[in-house]
Amino acid sequence: MSAPTDAEAVPGQAILQALPQPVLLLDENRRILFANYAAETFFAASLNLLTRQALDDLLAFGSPIVSLAETVSQRRAPMTEYRVRIGSSRFGEERVADVFASPISDNDGRVAVLIQERTIAEQIDRQILSRGAARSVTGLAAMLAHEIKNPLSGIRGAAQLLEQSVSPEEVPLARLIRDETDRIVGLIDRVEVFGDERPLDREPINIHVILDRVKLLARSGVARGISFSEDYDPSLPPVFGNRDQLIQIFLNLFKNAAEALEKVQKPEIRISTAFRPGIRVSVAGAAERVSLPLEIAIEDNGAGVPADMLPFLFDPFVTTKTNGSGLGLALVAKLVGDHGGVIDCESRPGRTRFRILLPVASGAFQKPAGSSPR
Repeated sequence: MSAPTDAEAVPGQAILQALPQPVLLLDENRRILFANYAAETFFAASLNLLTRQALDDLLAFGSPIVSLAETVSQRRAPMTEYRVRIGSSRFGEERVADVFASPISDNDGRVAVLIQERTIAEQIDRQILSRGAARSVTGLAAMLAHEIKNPLSGIRGAAQLLEQSVSPEEVPLARLIRDETDRIVGLIDRVEVFGDERPLDREPINIHVILDRVKLLARSGVARGISFSEDYDPSLPPVFGNRDQLIQIFLNLFKNAAEALEKVQKPEIRISTAFRPGIRVSVAGAAERVSLPLEIAIEDNGAGVPADMLPFLFDPFVTTKTNGSGLGLALVAKLVGDHGGVIDCESRPGRTRFRILLPVASGAFQKPAGSSPR
């Protein structure tokens, strides 16, 4: 990134560069004087390009951020807009963020604008609610297993007897009863998985070994004929996890991606890993905030998830598939949560990206604090 020109006169530039949130400094005409590294990443543009534009040119027509900056410049008083939809020609989809604007001084109309994306925080909050829903499903599963499984066993036995005694024309109906009974029992069995609260048998695991194993399984099964690409961080430290459950997590995600690619002409699944040392969250049972620096992303070029369904994607019984049960992604979220991690999803037509953040195994190699993520 090139050194700033007009921005050299801006005080506290080093502090602004250290902030993880995008920051823009504007003059009284809303021309961009300075943008920190996070703003360059957010808008996918270099500092030289950004400082040749006005805020009005950078954002979509009618953006509330423009009027916010104008009002702050005139009133010389800080203001905040919550849940603002930010659109720009620099990125393909609208983003939701809180925007904070403040005058730089009382002597001119310069304004500082800070953007705080809501995606990660809202996904974490949503997963807490989803886990509560999963616990409700667990209670429902226990009731179903006790109250329904035994009668279903009797119905299945009766259907088998009927299959042996009815006329050939009626045999398909008897088989239908048996098959549907088996399907209901299978659904109950899948729901019962949410009630498994036994401690995980965990150990330090190289996540790339897991991903390569799952990719091999998927290529010979659910993802046959789909192109795969990888962008791995080879120095990634191990995750503290359960091998079988990690395989189940990523196999479910690959299966989900493969099903979304059924009608795509050039289907592709992209896998990436990275070290993100800046993400810390509060989790139940932990006195301190937990660092989740390991990022694993699974991306496909399918049709995408409907926007109205995206916030509820990890809730039980929520599905975009005609014959889906809505338990696959709910189970993935539960297993990720059992590992102390979080999962989120970003989606637009042609790009859906599931991202999992996991903790490093205790005592594992830690990257130095100054290392920059890819």
